[in-house]
Amino acid sequence: MYGSRGREYLFCICFISCSLFAGNFTPTYDSIIKFYESLDKKYSRCKLVKAGKTDIGEPLHVFILSANNEFEPKKLKEQGKLILLINNGIHPGEPDGINACMEWSRDLLKTGSIPKDVVILIIPTYNVGGTLNRSCCSRANQFGPEEYGFRGNAQNLDLNRDFIKCDSKNAESFTKLFRKWDPHILVDTHVSNGADYQYTLTLIHTQRDKLGGMSSKQMDRMDPLLQDYCTKRGFSYCPYVNTLGETPESGIVGYMETPRYSTGYAALYSCIGYVVETHMLKPFDQRVKATRVFLEALLDISAKENANIRNARNASRKTGFETGKTVILDWQLDTAAYTLFDFLGFRSMKKKSEVTGLSRLFYDTTQQVTFPVKYFNTYSPSLQVERPLCYVIPQAWDEVIRRLEWNKVPVKRLKKDSTIRVEVYYIGDIQTGKNPYEGHYLHSNIQVRRDTQNVHYYKGDYLVYPDMITRRFAVETLEPQAPDSYFAWGFFDAVLQQKEWFSDYVFEEKAKELLDRNAALKEQFEKKKASDPVFAADAFAQLYFIYLNSPYYESSHRRYPVARVTSLH
Repeated sequence: MYGSRGREYLFCICFISCSLFAGNFTPTYDSIIKFYESLDKKYSRCKLVKAGKTDIGEPLHVFILSANNEFEPKKLKEQGKLILLINNGIHPGEPDGINACMEWSRDLLKTGSIPKDVVILIIPTYNVGGTLNRSCCSRANQFGPEEYGFRGNAQNLDLNRDFIKCDSKNAESFTKLFRKWDPHILVDTHVSNGADYQYTLTLIHTQRDKLGGMSSKQMDRMDPLLQDYCTKRGFSYCPYVNTLGETPESGIVGYMETPRYSTGYAALYSCIGYVVETHMLKPFDQRVKATRVFLEALLDISAKENANIRNARNASRKTGFETGKTVILDWQLDTAAYTLFDFLGFRSMKKKSEVTGLSRLFYDTTQQVTFPVKYFNTYSPSLQVERPLCYVIPQAWDEVIRRLEWNKVPVKRLKKDSTIRVEVYYIGDIQTGKNPYEGHYLHSNIQVRRDTQNVHYYKGDYLVYPDMITRRFAVETLEPQAPDSYFAWGFFDAVLQQKEWFSDYVFEEKAKELLDRNAALKEQFEKKKASDPVFAADAFAQLYFIYLNSPYYESSHRRYPVARVTSLH
């Protein structure tokens, strides 16, 4: 009747004055920003600010709600305020949080019910490019709304894989915002994929073992309080349904968010994180309600637990994961450890597909069933490293340096050329993806060999001294074996390529001289020929073996540029 522009107009009018829980529409980017601008003009207890750039040319906005009209993070921290950061629209096709936060913030201001000791930061929509790329149909398995944004940003990146590599301007702006405000709690709002079940709301907590310390214990303390609040309001939830097998009956696995994800990144700073995952097959208005109820629960409990949350994080930062100087880089699931809970599901079965004629999975939503499910959420350290006194990074690797600076990692620059005794890594075997992943060919299963050398550095090169707050970030990005290290993301790939080679017919004479002068090398060479028929039949491989063990081979090949200082002497 009204057309899309007319519906948009009615939507905006309704949003300012009434409930939007009834409806199947999410606003456009322009309408979202105009709405928050209208609240900024109307109320003194809020402020809409531009927090940096995004890849589409529009700014990244953050809406601040503060009961005492103070909007400077330093002053608010001095006053003992708890900072709650809510990120919406990282996947704009999952807009439940966008709607929920608009109505919720309006009502908080209208009723004057912002808690005096909690400051709320709302990113109205993080992926601005994806929000502008609006259509009806990119979320094929999702029930509403009628139109929504696209998962990829203007560079076709999934921004929920970009918090370490920071390829996007959005992520750069978020990093600076996050480190400026240093929130105690982060919420990222999403809509799930996967199995079908009765719950409208599921939740990913920051993985408790990886979060560690008192922050983990505080999160455990808050869990039953959040569940009780949401259950009383009709939205009992369960852990995000990340199944061990095809269906929930196989068990649910606690999600291990590495730092590429928002809550995994936040955990590096002892920030408790929640990913709200409403269910794709539930009506949009119910999903929006569920998101709002969880945010209300978190705000209520955060206000009551303010001192405990702040004290827990301070304690976590003082101790972290370390036993002596050992830092955990990676984890593995303990499949022998689990808890049981009653899962509210639907009967799952197999039936013949009318499309393929083959067997297919089917959930019969007319048959509600409750059954015990194993929840696997215990992880054990699988990779550890000794934390150095500091790292040394040549200034040539400025992309990495910039990301350290955005995260406020303390650095010093050498005032003169210097030779420093350092521990270096040589990169051994690695596995590299055959296809690009978020703009990179990601490395994994990275093997390294350590050596101690005197390395020459130049005036202006960087000494990196992580402090109590930034040490986890620095270690997990600069240690090459870590799953989301800068090496794993390909920032140092140039060192993997050998630059100098040899001409085999010329090197023949030098190779003979090298063997004649080095009895140990000759013995090693002859043993390899005797034990390896392929090697024995390959003349170039034999020359290359000698070359690799000669002074002519470049010592910098596969030497990781970030060095470790482990001793003051």
